Amino acid sequence: MPDQAAEIDWDDFRFVLAIVRGGTVSAAAKQLGVDHTTVIRRVDRLERRLSAKLFDRRKTGYQLTEAGHRVAGSAEVIESTVAANQDLIGGSKAHLTGTVRIGAPDGFGTHFLAPRLVKFTELYPDLDLQLVATARLFSLSKREADIAISLALPKEGHIVGRKLVDYSLGLYAAPAYLARTPAIRSRDDLIGHRFVGYIEELLYTPELDYLPQISPKITARFRSANLIAQYNATLAGFGIAVLPHFMARSEERLQPILRDSVSILRSFWLLMHADSKDLARIRAAADYIYATVERERGLFNPT
Repeated sequence: MPDQAAEIDWDDFRFVLAIVRGGTVSAAAKQLGVDHTTVIRRVDRLERRLSAKLFDRRKTGYQLTEAGHRVAGSAEVIESTVAANQDLIGGSKAHLTGTVRIGAPDGFGTHFLAPRLVKFTELYPDLDLQLVATARLFSLSKREADIAISLALPKEGHIVGRKLVDYSLGLYAAPAYLARTPAIRSRDDLIGHRFVGYIEELLYTPELDYLPQISPKITARFRSANLIAQYNATLAGFGIAVLPHFMARSEERLQPILRDSVSILRSFWLLMHADSKDLARIRAAADYIYATVERERGLFNPT
């Protein structure tokens, strides 16, 4: 009897991944440019040769079995290996499919990253890119994101991280607010002014607790767990806020305060799960983010 492994067509693994990513045979067929009967035939053939059921066929779509999860993981590794060799040998961009979910803080994700991901989607038009830009921690172990931008390295977990960039923050207010309030020449003059800041009990990381670092005598009168809300409240003239320079420095409707004496430094880290960091689609997104930030490093910590 011939060795079953020798009979396996490794191209069949692409059809497994397409169903996983599309959720249905029809979606997989559309992605691969074939008819749905071809998808069914190729998956059935792989199941026979592996002697394992890979999917539960349900009305809502195809759901991976335990064996299917293992095979899908192997298929991702195969895809990444092929993509890496294509880049190395052919010198061209690999054809990548699937989904990459990026979790990022609201300010960085919305203000910096979102408009700069357009070029990435042009490089890899068949990738499904998801950006979750919100003020929260992302669990890579629970696969809430493939890539997470964090303000600190995790203390535990099978996570790999690399510093993305240091960034600085300062005090800003709208000119309309400053025109109707006492002049600010030193930190002591900040007392009595209205501040915009975070809701302390909703802070998802201590790195966002800025105001005590400036003065223990000031508190926020307008609070939000969302940096974009703080930014807009400051633009509207509510008061003074600690804002990242990469968001506020080029905004003509905001004026820096005590630029030479008040400066806060924080860092962004790019995190990935150790088990998926070498998958081609995830690695491509991570490399793109690194390169994009590196090109505009001066935006984050201006002199």
